[in-house]
Amino acid sequence: MTAQWCSPGAMDLGVCQLRHFSISFLSSLLGTDSSALRLDSSSSGASVVAIDNKIEQAMDLVKSHLMYAVREEVEVLKEQIKELIEKNSQLEQENTLLKTLASPEQLAQFQAQLQTGSPPSSQPQGTTQPTAQPASQGSGPSA
Repeated sequence: MTAQWCSPGAMDLGVCQLRHFSISFLSSLLGTDSSALRLDSSSSGASVVAIDNKIEQAMDLVKSHLMYAVREEVEVLKEQIKELIEKNSQLEQENTLLKTLASPEQLAQFQAQLQTGSPPSSQPQGTTQPTAQPASQGSGPSA
């Protein structure tokens, strides 16, 4: 099929296939029949230049659409990064507050759980935990 408009000596096969693809793509964009855009060995240099210009315009159009889509995606990702940074900051503040309110026994137990890889216990630690928290809460706001 490409032999109709590419002479084997003038262009290598890759360039010929690229030109065929570009013409097909251009014709689909313009809504014209690609057979009207095909070149044969008797085509003048002016028609080749015209086709090349149309291909370049089509490629520029594709490039501008892709650049717009990329810019949109970058804006979405920037917003997500901003939200994640804010959430991270909030979680760090919560973590700092919880560390200040926790008793030394609770911190030691938590460190031991981190080292063993076991999940945190949801059971109360007897009377040590409830009495330690109110005492720490009372001293937290005054600090």
